[in-house]
Amino acid sequence: MPQVLILGATSDIAIALAHKFGASGADLQLAARNPDSLQILKKDLEIRYQVDVKVCSFDATRFDTHQDFYQSLEVKPDIVICVFGYLGDQSVAANDWQESKRIIDTNYTGAVSILNIVANDFEQKQRGVIIGISSVAGERGRQSNYVYGSAKAGFSAYLSGLRNRLAGSNVHVITVKPGFVDTSMTAGLDLPKMLTAQPAQVASSVFSAIKKKKNVLYVLAIWRLIMFIIKMIPEGIFKKMKL
Repeated sequence: MPQVLILGATSDIAIALAHKFGASGADLQLAARNPDSLQILKKDLEIRYQVDVKVCSFDATRFDTHQDFYQSLEVKPDIVICVFGYLGDQSVAANDWQESKRIIDTNYTGAVSILNIVANDFEQKQRGVIIGISSVAGERGRQSNYVYGSAKAGFSAYLSGLRNRLAGSNVHVITVKPGFVDTSMTAGLDLPKMLTAQPAQVASSVFSAIKKKKNVLYVLAIWRLIMFIIKMIPEGIFKKMKL
């Protein structure tokens, strides 16, 4: 069975992914800034699915530690899922560079830093799966979250280029665009139920996308249509809209 490394393992989506892959019999490596917080999840997964689960410390924004982190893994993964992210506050980011930097570093720079290392390993081994949780927010900048959206746009472009680079090396790269997801990160937001996925839906869709060799995954298909329409709005009209 494959070894699955989940980066940012404390999020609701990551926990759902851990259960989905654990239920399939995969051994898990759960990485997060605070690995102690993963101990209960680790024991639950081990007892429930009879799989091996390891937890390790990983900080997406400490770029200088990423190489040592990956080299320290006792068993190198076959599947790496980059789940970590930070929505941030656009109103704060517009006036505070540190908030903008945190959004950019967490959603883009940190992901590129660690996935470059993973990609080089997988390319050498000529196998592996890399999955990045991006966002539909990256498909067109909107005043309500353009710093976050721009970071996710960069991440989607990065994953596209990585997919192009690794296609001949038997390494599969999947870009996941969940749309709204009912998680602690979106708690307090008034999300439309018809457009909002549950973490378990995201996990099931990702698991299926690996088997189906999908390149870009919209967890809820309606988001593909919504974003197509939004991208078709002429800029002269779009810039006057309150989105």
